[in-house]
Amino acid sequence: MTMPLYLDYGATTPLDPAVADAMIPWGVDGFGNPHSAHLWGYKAKATVELAREAIARLVNAPPESIAFTSGATESNNWAIKGLLTAPGQTRRRIVTLATEHSSVLETAQYLASIGALLTIVPVRETGLVDLGDLERALGEDVALVSVMAVNNEIGVMQDLAAIGRLAHGVGAVFHVDAAQGFGKVPIDVEAMAIDLMSITAHKIHGPKGVGALYRRPFTVITPLLHGGGQEDGRSGTLPTALIAGLGEAAHIAGTRMAADHAHALMLRNRLLARLAVPVQVNGALDRRWPGNLNLSFPGVAVPLLKQLPGLAISSGSACAALTGRASHVLTALGLPEATAKASLRLGFGRFTTADEIDAAADQINAAVQRHLAERA
Repeated sequence: MTMPLYLDYGATTPLDPAVADAMIPWGVDGFGNPHSAHLWGYKAKATVELAREAIARLVNAPPESIAFTSGATESNNWAIKGLLTAPGQTRRRIVTLATEHSSVLETAQYLASIGALLTIVPVRETGLVDLGDLERALGEDVALVSVMAVNNEIGVMQDLAAIGRLAHGVGAVFHVDAAQGFGKVPIDVEAMAIDLMSITAHKIHGPKGVGALYRRPFTVITPLLHGGGQEDGRSGTLPTALIAGLGEAAHIAGTRMAADHAHALMLRNRLLARLAVPVQVNGALDRRWPGNLNLSFPGVAVPLLKQLPGLAISSGSACAALTGRASHVLTALGLPEATAKASLRLGFGRFTTADEIDAAADQINAAVQRHLAERA
């Protein structure tokens, strides 16, 4: 059986061989607990701290503001629940966007079910929020504004600096889900007024199962996991090998960011140029991570994935792939449910080749043309 072409970088990215090499020493011989007070522990701890520094450098943060987690979902939960339940927290409102990741929306909805207030701001058909709409949603009762850096389904990039200023203007804390943006686009937590930020390793060619939460000094959040309190209140023994992988992935991303961006942009433009069927790009094309293309095809209102067995792609987020529901991101843009279900999300990047992009375009052309011919 021929393996399909992998174009699902939005779900996860291939592990960079250099990242694998960085992890290997800590899987067998480097088995020490980084919290132990002996040689094995000290060596593991040193590697953990090097990774913490690599992450901090990439976002202009002090290393001590980085706490390791199991990934962006945990980080999002910790940031949102931790802030709303923090000692002395009197504000009860969360403000977020209709196109946020489910780990943000469902966490906010859970808190709303137990007494918090929730405002979900719509977006324009481009996927970008109207800053006027956002400003009108803010007030002195807002505890947290949570906005994604790069959307996981349509790749659009919100104006974080402007949103951070609006949040701080009413005394709210600004949280950013940067799972899809960290290591891909420039992020400066100071310039963008970011107080809490969630990241993960596996979207930047690192391992699954590890991420981090940036917390601005003196931003108080309660622990999500109680126990030994190892990571600034986040309890649990740290996975040294995974953290070493995240650190190396962050280091590589910092050195390759411009090159990776240029490569992804070339691939995106090549794919769009090679498509020979009517196509609509979902989400703004000018404010977008170029390694994402979310496409609809006029006249096609049935899912195309089964007609593209040669491509490993998706119709939405990997998290929602098994539900069969239309993407909440695409419907928030105003797409009909049938069109949303028929849309395709292609993700590509560092290890994708031009030949793979050409082959993908040819397969999509054939599938769409076949469908349109059957309807004629």
